Amino acid sequence: MASLRWIVRSGKNAVSVVLRREIHRTASASLQVTVRDALNQAMDEELERDDRVFLLGEEVAQYDGAYKVSRGLWKKYGDKRIIDTPITEMGFAGIAVGAAMAGLRPICEFMTFNFSMQAIDQVINSAAKTYYMSAGLQPVPIVFRGPNGASAGVAAQHSQCFAAWYGHCPGLKVVSPWNSEDAKGLLKSAIRDDNPVVVLENELMYGVAFEMSEEVLSKEFTIPIGKAKIERQGNHISLVSHSRMVGHCLDAAAVLAKEGIECEVINLRTIRPLDVETVEASVMKTNHLVTVEGGWPQFGVGAEICARIMEGPAFNYLDAPAIRVTGVDIPMPYAKILEDNSVPQIKDIIFSVKKTLNV
Repeated sequence: MASLRWIVRSGKNAVSVVLRREIHRTASASLQVTVRDALNQAMDEELERDDRVFLLGEEVAQYDGAYKVSRGLWKKYGDKRIIDTPITEMGFAGIAVGAAMAGLRPICEFMTFNFSMQAIDQVINSAAKTYYMSAGLQPVPIVFRGPNGASAGVAAQHSQCFAAWYGHCPGLKVVSPWNSEDAKGLLKSAIRDDNPVVVLENELMYGVAFEMSEEVLSKEFTIPIGKAKIERQGNHISLVSHSRMVGHCLDAAAVLAKEGIECEVINLRTIRPLDVETVEASVMKTNHLVTVEGGWPQFGVGAEICARIMEGPAFNYLDAPAIRVTGVDIPMPYAKILEDNSVPQIKDIIFSVKKTLNV
């Protein structure tokens, strides 16, 4: 049945796949929560916990957010803490960075991270470098968050993954949640962190429900930045991924398990600092590695992981070359059939696993 469900899903478009995805269950689960609501909970709890926290961005207040992630927060906290801005990313990102330098803890929402390119000088030069340039005297506790990577039918200028872009820059922390637990725990840690943190969400995951335990639903639940999670144990090959592609890896692993291939699936959670130790330990166990990401291949997250493995102790444990599954090295096409062939699909992961294992 798992194979049949995968075949049905793999033939649908990206949105349909997400809408029809089964809820991923854990043993201690007690409540179904969408990724959107998990992010909302995180912000609500941190706004309540710390008066210095505030949210600003386009349509975050009266409209409840372009993707309804900030639903209800304006009515609860008012104009001073939930602030609608004009369509001027450079301007409101600069305001947020200045507020952080003055002692507040802003959450700066980009309607999509593609628009953060308008504000990248503020993110990199003003936020990421100031703590170092001030010899540790001036922290910049700010969160930049919003949807990242490919959505559906929005073409080249709205489909980029910025994990490698921001992961390249010292001074930033970069997290990339997959499920509801990741979204809540990582965002709360990001808001509490004294460094600038980039939170790369995924639009196609906002409406997907996952079951969350009582522990995760607690107001004090956080996930440490810089620590990956093994989502599925396996001993034949390591699949290392982040964001929406973690779900693709789990789906591929379920299909491959029917053929006797046990994949270990690692959810990176954090892009910078990268949890190389967890990846190394997995590779030393399975002796094979496939990385999976939605972004472009050149200088990507997978390229960095492969380089770290080659430079470290796990290299001598590899029985085959590591393989990267990535987005295609072109601007995202608008045509549906071309779009589907420009981002990793479950079948691509299965093909790469079998190629690596030579089966």
